[in-house]
Amino acid sequence: MNRWIPWIVALLALAWLAPAARSPRPAADGIDTAAFGKLPVMVGGRVKPFDTLARNSLLIINGKQVVRQEDGRIGATRWLLDVLFDPQKADEHRVFLIHNPDVLGLFEWQQDDRKRFSFTELAPFLTRIDDQARQASGVEAAERSPFQTAILNLFNSLYVYNELKTSLRPGGSDGFAAEIDGFLARVPGGFDAMSKRNARQEYDKETLGVFSGMISRYKKLHGSGYLRPIPAADGGVEWLTIGGALLAMTGDNTLDPTARAYAEIGDAFAAGDAATFNTRVATLAETLNGREPETSSRSSLEFLFNRIDPFYRSMGLYVLAFFLACGSWLGRGPALRRSAFLVLVVALAIHTFGLLTRMYLQGRPPVTNLYSSAIFIGWGTVLIGLFLERTFKDGIGAACSGAIGFVTLVIAHHLAGNGDTLEMLQAVLDTNLWLATHVVTITAGYSAMFLAGMLAIIYVLRGVFTKSLTPELDVSLGRMVYGVICFALFFSFVGTVLGGIWADQSWGRFWGWDPKENGALLIVIWCAIILHARWGGLIRRRGLMVMALFGNVITAFSWFGVNMLGVGLHSYGFMNKAFPWLLAFVVSQFVLMALAAIPLGKWRSFSETKSGKKAPASI
Repeated sequence: MNRWIPWIVALLALAWLAPAARSPRPAADGIDTAAFGKLPVMVGGRVKPFDTLARNSLLIINGKQVVRQEDGRIGATRWLLDVLFDPQKADEHRVFLIHNPDVLGLFEWQQDDRKRFSFTELAPFLTRIDDQARQASGVEAAERSPFQTAILNLFNSLYVYNELKTSLRPGGSDGFAAEIDGFLARVPGGFDAMSKRNARQEYDKETLGVFSGMISRYKKLHGSGYLRPIPAADGGVEWLTIGGALLAMTGDNTLDPTARAYAEIGDAFAAGDAATFNTRVATLAETLNGREPETSSRSSLEFLFNRIDPFYRSMGLYVLAFFLACGSWLGRGPALRRSAFLVLVVALAIHTFGLLTRMYLQGRPPVTNLYSSAIFIGWGTVLIGLFLERTFKDGIGAACSGAIGFVTLVIAHHLAGNGDTLEMLQAVLDTNLWLATHVVTITAGYSAMFLAGMLAIIYVLRGVFTKSLTPELDVSLGRMVYGVICFALFFSFVGTVLGGIWADQSWGRFWGWDPKENGALLIVIWCAIILHARWGGLIRRRGLMVMALFGNVITAFSWFGVNMLGVGLHSYGFMNKAFPWLLAFVVSQFVLMALAAIPLGKWRSFSETKSGKKAPASI
């Protein structure tokens, strides 16, 4: 029976994916939100499905990708449909997250258990919010108070919300498709009146006045709408807004059919006509697929990626693998250890799918920003950990892989709170060659250093608090950490040199003592110090573990700390809210180093037994 347990566990892990892979059913009212969510739209220079836009926007505003209501909850795309086409209903959704008591005090509200509020509730205080946000924006990010940070977050949320509301139809427009038809009918007369006025001839002032008013209305729609749902007619890169498509018309009444299609979709949704809505969405999807087949295909793939949510799924499986590996040390060792290994293989396959999908969608190597670095570091660590588990077969590699895989994906999850993680790159980063060489190599070095540190954590905890650190396991862990540090030194050194070559090409100097450069150099130097200390006999296995723990501190500083300094050419991911977590991690490593310094006679694994045996001298 024991030999079947690992395969049963692995099959259950795979079965967890099945519900996510299925396409969602239409809502109770018949609205097919999934079909609309697959439609492509350009935002911020990147084409993405409406589903991604909805999830990212709601995450910025609400902190979650669902809207909780008294009668249940609605998904992100359904919320976005309300915002785009039924703003009065959307204004009542309590989606704006406010948990700072000083911000609540600004509105003279009492702090209670409710943390989310509707636009209708906030509308009377928009002027106050704007004034406070202007003052806060003049303060450096690192020096802002919690109130200033919170008020800026609220201001940005309101900005995103208002941009969405006015992107696909002008405010107060009931029956936008009919309004467009009226505009089309007035275009010839309007252009004629405008030409006559410019030629100082008699013209119909009423016709020109109405036409000019409509032009002004669509100019405002074009200026305020940051969604660009209409592909460029000439095959250009920049898509058009609805207002831009209306303004681009000439006297021949030529209007991109996509613009009217969105007007009809909006009218049908506002009227609750599910059948018409679904028909119009399906027709538009077919039209866009004919005009932009590759873009539509990418949009559908990204929709599936969002549905599966591979990194969230991997996160859960990494936790399961970690507990299975730990359980293998308590009983049913071989069965649970093999179960942990197979679950890790499944988790890594899902993780790899997510990583490769992001690379395809972005057209870039795996690491392009702080978020993707966490994804890749976790992936690389799990891969190395699986190799160690396959080699030593003691559950250590599996436990380390599960723990680090989970932690790095949690970090990535919190880094994604600012919106789109597939955004356009800064100009200096816009080169696939160096992203695929320097960034990937240096990040592989980070992965190895964290894995060495995790192995050291297991060594200390098992040695101090349990009797499970046997002489054989002691030797095995020492060999693991030594080998992983060698790996880390090689990749960190090569990655640092490649980074210097890139800096020379981009900024005209190989080295500038930038904080990020210093952090990478610290990792190389510390790895070299560890290996030389071990070679020279200055440290034994316990000293190796203590130095590997301090390697965690150096690597965390190089990865996150330099960004928190807010200075230098490499500060691409500044987040002052992450500083307490970084500090807590550093303190935890020093605590573990202090534990490791306890005399071996006090370690449970090496305390004197009845037979009088002591810890091996090699420790």
